[in-house]
Amino acid sequence: MAFELEKWYNKNKNENTLLSYMGKISEKEVNQILDNIDDVLSKKEEKRKVIKKIYNVAIETLQNLYHHADISTDKHINTEIPKNNIAFLLEHLKDEKYLIITGNFIRKTNTRLLKERIDQLNFLSKEEVKSLYRLILNNEEFSNKGGGGLGIIDLIKRTGNNIGYDFYYFNKDYIFFSLRIAI
Repeated sequence: MAFELEKWYNKNKNENTLLSYMGKISEKEVNQILDNIDDVLSKKEEKRKVIKKIYNVAIETLQNLYHHADISTDKHINTEIPKNNIAFLLEHLKDEKYLIITGNFIRKTNTRLLKERIDQLNFLSKEEVKSLYRLILNNEEFSNKGGGGLGIIDLIKRTGNNIGYDFYYFNKDYIFFSLRIAI
């Protein structure tokens, strides 16, 4: 059975969800989500330091969605793929703990490398993550999508937590990639 984004989205929304978005991603949507995060957390009277940390992690996850969603730039778009092809959720767990969940469609051929990269980074100590971050930053090599591979490293470095992820089969060419990061 093929993955259904709307079912996944509704399953991940719950009473702890402070903000959710499912749709297309552009600079306009990124800015709107970031504004909404600031509004929601300010209304909760969350500490400024916590808001800043969540905001920074949200920026990185949204940039990853914006720059690495394979569907939005694919010229051979399968009509089966939903037009609203990304998801973003912010949940309040307890105390000052939050969870950001994102999801987007990626080419099936990209899954192995992405899984290996996250697993390797999750295995590193905090000091090793910081060292790797500095090494890549100083190396100044960038991928074909403009990044130097710093996005996921930055998420782990900023939060001090491992990244959770899942891959859901969609069709022979695409997988839905879901990422979870606790803050």
